[in-house]
Amino acid sequence: MHCGVDEAGRGSVMGPLVVGVVSVESDEPLLMIGVKDSKKLTPRARERMYEEITAVADWGTVIATAADIDARRKEMSLNDVELNMFAEAVRGSGAVVYADCPDVNEVSFGRRLGALVPDAEIIAKHKADDTYPVVSAASIVAKVTRDRMMDEIRTEFGTNIGSGYPSDHYTMDFIAEWIKTNGKAPAHVRCSWEPVRQMLSARANTKISDW
Repeated sequence: MHCGVDEAGRGSVMGPLVVGVVSVESDEPLLMIGVKDSKKLTPRARERMYEEITAVADWGTVIATAADIDARRKEMSLNDVELNMFAEAVRGSGAVVYADCPDVNEVSFGRRLGALVPDAEIIAKHKADDTYPVVSAASIVAKVTRDRMMDEIRTEFGTNIGSGYPSDHYTMDFIAEWIKTNGKAPAHVRCSWEPVRQMLSARANTKISDW
């Protein structure tokens, strides 16, 4: 048995961080599905592969909401947040674990993950989602799960909130307008992210006469 672990939503300013894990005895079923790095797939292809992956493999997710991330970031780095989520995802598997490494130092990240999951053999690599089919599958599970959660958030607000990433002007425009109108960030936004902190600070320092 071996498993792959990867995330979706690490850099987003809005929405959850989702870690996906997939475990298989053999990569053969995943190769037949045609898995690859989720970023290289269309949304329709990801949805189709998600259904096929979850039918042939053991899988799971670990989810941190924006509020969870803000709370954890008071005590640790984002890399450590992800490290602990990876450990939670694969703990007890007793498997060879292939992890898509978020740290610049693969060896250090692998050792720290191994210390948290001593029953597993850890192989942490950059771009593992493009190298190991089981990590590609995990990336698809994470991405589809996050996309579905973002759809729920869009429905909640009833407007275009974009992808949730700071490079998306729809997301940033939505957050800025909400803060301007309400004096606080909307739900599902990571207030520990610098762009949001700047918006909140600017709003707090705005006088009524400035409107």
